Amino acid sequence: MKNILLVLSSLFFLSTYGQENKYKEVIDQLFIIDNDDQKYRIEVQELEAKFGAKSKEVDAVWILMNRTDSINLIKVKAILDKYGWLGVDDIGSQCNTALFMVIQHADLKSQEHYIPLMREAVKNKKARPSELALLEDRVALRQGKKQIYGSQIGQYQNTLQYYVLPLEDPDNVDKRRAEVGLRPLSTYLEHWDLKWDLEQYKKDLPAIVETFKATK
Repeated sequence: MKNILLVLSSLFFLSTYGQENKYKEVIDQLFIIDNDDQKYRIEVQELEAKFGAKSKEVDAVWILMNRTDSINLIKVKAILDKYGWLGVDDIGSQCNTALFMVIQHADLKSQEHYIPLMREAVKNKKARPSELALLEDRVALRQGKKQIYGSQIGQYQNTLQYYVLPLEDPDNVDKRRAEVGLRPLSTYLEHWDLKWDLEQYKKDLPAIVETFKATK
């Protein structure tokens, strides 16, 4: 069924932008990459709810996910190195997002290599500012800095409660989020059943920084 949907999505885009689209092979490849990127992450969420985050069932899917991410990264690197960051007008919205998702899930070295390309793509309206913001946050945290937009969420190992990973200038986070097209942080955090309490977060921030350092 999923393969049928992939074919239909590809055909829909090509019927809109033309069967002779010069990126047809790239589009076909990215639809598959996008499906492979997401299917194991969806499965992990379902298994965590059923068996718990530390279960053997979840661990098994993580192995498959990591292997698939490595394969997808090789393919996306080849696309980016040959064509640059292809925009929505070139390959459609879903495939454009697939480029971001694979880099978002890549190792730090690959992210640092391609984030300048995505920044330039945002300036040229070939990539979404909201997606770049998520990548900027992930790279900053991996580099030992604080995130800017509050997109990255952690989980305490002892309580399994979610929390906002170290955030720069929490007072103005919603202003920065609005500038790149992201919803207010309080709305974003509803997905994790978190209530955004700015003043409490600022009090907790030193401890959050230390907790995050200990997990790296």
